[in-house]
Amino acid sequence: MTAEILSRIQFALNISFHYIYPPLSIGLGIALVIMEGMYVKTGKKLYEELAKFWTKIFALIFAMGVATGLVQVFGFGTNWARYSRFVGDVFGSALGAEGVFAFFMESGFLGIMLFGWDRIHKGLHYFATICVCIGAHFSAVWIIVANSWMQTPAGYKIEGEGEMAHAVITDFWAMVFNPSSVDRLCHTIIGCWLAGAFLVISVSAFYMLKKRHMAHAQVSMKVGLWMALAAVILQLISADSTARGVSVNQPIKLAAMEGVYDTNPYTPMNVFGWVDTKTGKVEGLQIPGLLSFLTYRNFETPVRGLNEFPKEDWPMIQPVFQFYHLMIAMYGLMCLAVAVGFFLWKRKKLAHNKWVLRFLVGSVAFPQIANQAGWFTAEMGRQPWIVYGVMRTSEGVSRNLSSAQVIGSITMFVFIYILIFSLFIYLLNHKIHAGPSDAANEEPVYSDFIFKGGR
Repeated sequence: MTAEILSRIQFALNISFHYIYPPLSIGLGIALVIMEGMYVKTGKKLYEELAKFWTKIFALIFAMGVATGLVQVFGFGTNWARYSRFVGDVFGSALGAEGVFAFFMESGFLGIMLFGWDRIHKGLHYFATICVCIGAHFSAVWIIVANSWMQTPAGYKIEGEGEMAHAVITDFWAMVFNPSSVDRLCHTIIGCWLAGAFLVISVSAFYMLKKRHMAHAQVSMKVGLWMALAAVILQLISADSTARGVSVNQPIKLAAMEGVYDTNPYTPMNVFGWVDTKTGKVEGLQIPGLLSFLTYRNFETPVRGLNEFPKEDWPMIQPVFQFYHLMIAMYGLMCLAVAVGFFLWKRKKLAHNKWVLRFLVGSVAFPQIANQAGWFTAEMGRQPWIVYGVMRTSEGVSRNLSSAQVIGSITMFVFIYILIFSLFIYLLNHKIHAGPSDAANEEPVYSDFIFKGGR
């Protein structure tokens, strides 16, 4: 493989591993605000214990997110030096704002949130928790702005020529509110809320299976289900807006997402399938006219097919198609989990249905898979452009970079990430089994939660 392909694989590995943690911390931040707010309002010890427990989980996830995020900076310099030179002025503004307005705020108040219990007034502590939550969301804002600029660049001009060419901001707010940033920000943030909500649901279901911390599990399950319900509804609205935006700004990506080669009226939407890239046909289950209706609110209006665009501008059709439909499938499973969970909750039967509880324990994976698949769809669908319509990926890779060097670094990262993830799972497992404060003297069984799904 070429150094360019290997560098893409390396970056995908790094960002995928890192992206396990920020969605959890952002979503869990909302849950913490809700739980601690319940304690501040009622003064009930149960809510305080619950908030303290989830604060410990949050701290672990936050630490992992910071540690894995630092790797991205080095990757830009070692593998993507020409790209970094080209976008340096643009990214410097967005990522600088992320550091000043988000990370400092989040990390500054994190210490108060972690160590301020019983040391400061509960109202002030709650304020710190809210600030940590806001800071986590602000981080997402500026990261998404930077990435969205790569998808739909705006508010810039090109200065210099050849190797010295670089983008310079001419309108900061046009760069921030580029054509895709708001849609992509909403879609990503709601995905983060789902990740946090289903982590809460999963742990609560595990406690119910084990008949431990039942009072805490009842409260946290209710919080998680309500969060998830709100998020799946909002995500449906966001997904519709995002897809329609893609049809305008990146029509090739939309065509790849649904395997549309020819421009025909009543364009079908695929429930699932396999793209035959030789014949330009999709074999699978289709709903005639649905893609046309969802895109243009008209069943007859055709969606532009790939054959209308130069073949050298096509992304890899099969991976984009499959990742997109994997994301949709995970959304369907999340909706099913919420529906079944609420159905049994309302009838006070959830805590006694072991099969549903096991399903809910495993549901923690659904938003994680959906978030990863969504990012792969967005990034692979943008190819062969690293900055859409402006700079090709082949033009952004570092010069004098050998395949052997990249293979060596990938091998090192895989080894390190296995160690880090193993440590994370061990610590998370330990904290979950330790549970809220009333379980301090109970002996944990470390393998049950992760490997046996609570059986």
